[in-house]
Amino acid sequence: MKILLIGEYSRLHNSLKEGLQALGHEVTIIGTGDNFKQFPVDYSISPKFITSNRFFVFLNKAFFKVFNSDLQLLEKGIRFYLFLPKQKNFDIVQLINSNAIETYPFFSKYLLKKVFKNNRKSFLLICGEDTPIIDFLLLKKMRYSILSPLFEDEKLRESYYFSLKYTQKNYRDLFEFVKQNIQKIIVSDLDYKIPLPEYELIPNPINTDKIKAESLVISNKIIIFLGINEGSYLKKGASYFEKTLKIIEQKYPDQVEIIISKNLPYREYIQLYDKAHIILDQVFGYDQGYNALEAMAKGKVVFTGAEKEFEEYYNLTEKVCINALANVDYLVNELSFLIENPEEIIAIGKRSSAFVEKEHHYIKIAQKYLEAWTNS
Repeated sequence: MKILLIGEYSRLHNSLKEGLQALGHEVTIIGTGDNFKQFPVDYSISPKFITSNRFFVFLNKAFFKVFNSDLQLLEKGIRFYLFLPKQKNFDIVQLINSNAIETYPFFSKYLLKKVFKNNRKSFLLICGEDTPIIDFLLLKKMRYSILSPLFEDEKLRESYYFSLKYTQKNYRDLFEFVKQNIQKIIVSDLDYKIPLPEYELIPNPINTDKIKAESLVISNKIIIFLGINEGSYLKKGASYFEKTLKIIEQKYPDQVEIIISKNLPYREYIQLYDKAHIILDQVFGYDQGYNALEAMAKGKVVFTGAEKEFEEYYNLTEKVCINALANVDYLVNELSFLIENPEEIIAIGKRSSAFVEKEHHYIKIAQKYLEAWTNS
């Protein structure tokens, strides 16, 4: 089959592509590559003109101040439009988000109308924030969520613009338009399955042929890594990890090495975290996102979402990662236990890579997507 994947946020679509290609299918990805992360895409719609020199950057800032709108969104839409001739006659189209083109909603609808018309079947993958997810989280029915910091401090509303925009009429209309023109919605983990139980969950695909599990060796210091994306700083709960690390650094000055990065391209980020034994990912998740799973595939010990819902879903009796919570004392205690019991780091690392191999192998997951697409 010919398959078109629109959008790329976490390398999810790249791993899915690799799995589908291994099964003999032809796959194309179009997207921005998620800005500074620079994930590979076949056709890039990343804005280049608006960011090409200081004058255009200044012009865009002025435009934003006057009209509260970003010209980069327009450029993404135009670049997508120019690629429309290459987006025809696919058997399957999958959007990674209702706003996968990342342009103005009215422009997205215009462009997607052509995509839906020129291809056979279309699907929506919910693997991040989208209208029904934010709607559900705003009901405060979950024990905690990425919106918890906002609920505690309304002054953070501006920092949550990216999340809350999905409740605006234009983005809500875009989601409804997409929903009416697709065969099926798929969710990627329990953070989206819990709010949307009616949709099928297909776990994130991880290419364990490329990401090899390595047995952790602790010969000197235990290395702890925190990779910060400033755009998701609040939603990941990075401040809790930062406070925790300050305490750990003072408590175990001779036993730990701490590495903190900010807004690195994917390749540079991976080079840093490859050195680590322990990865600090997020505190507001119930399940693991893509970043955590890649680290687990390598046999790292990851502090991430691993709630009871996750353990029950996968019938787990032993830890494959550490359930991180928005509680500094708790995080300090969990890290302290691992530092004082390094053999547990080795044991969890082995279980984490085995878990990813079993539940997230990219070819097995690609097969599940094929079944979901062909049966819809």
